[in-house]
Amino acid sequence: MTELDLEKLKYPIEKFIAPNDYSVTYLSEKIEEIESFPKRLENETLHLTDEQLDTPYRPDGWTVRQVIHHCAESHMNCYIRIKWALTENNPVIKAYDEVLWSELNDNLTMPIQPTLDLLKGLHFRLAYIMKNLSESDLEKTFVHPSDNSENKIKKIIGSYAWHGNHHLAHITSLKKYKNWN
Repeated sequence: MTELDLEKLKYPIEKFIAPNDYSVTYLSEKIEEIESFPKRLENETLHLTDEQLDTPYRPDGWTVRQVIHHCAESHMNCYIRIKWALTENNPVIKAYDEVLWSELNDNLTMPIQPTLDLLKGLHFRLAYIMKNLSESDLEKTFVHPSDNSENKIKKIIGSYAWHGNHHLAHITSLKKYKNWN
């Protein structure tokens, strides 16, 4: 496998690129992607066997099961980060080690249905809060301690829509490669 092949497996929809303009249309589309993510994920995964769920989407990558659990963990962090940004002045958020989390027993062995159910409620709440943000709310920020970057809520909407689509593409690409229906 070449480095280019591996890069395509890592980033099947390429890396997130923040737009220059966060138009109402752009934000509405991204919020819809966030809102629909749990259903799209469930449609692609609920019928998979344990053997399929325990298949990595790329060499040295996470299994489908780990990807599903990771999405819930990451998007829970997104929700909390937005709440902090809305209620505090440019807070420094708590980072977490997603690789270490992915290696915990729940991510390795737990059934996916509870996580799919969690994602439904979580994404309902994410979309609800995002749809009701004012222009000034969209400009509110938090600081990520890994690089001290300041992140606006409007950018977070785009990046988490991408994040869900990115991991869904890991799963759909693997299913296509393996000929799983």
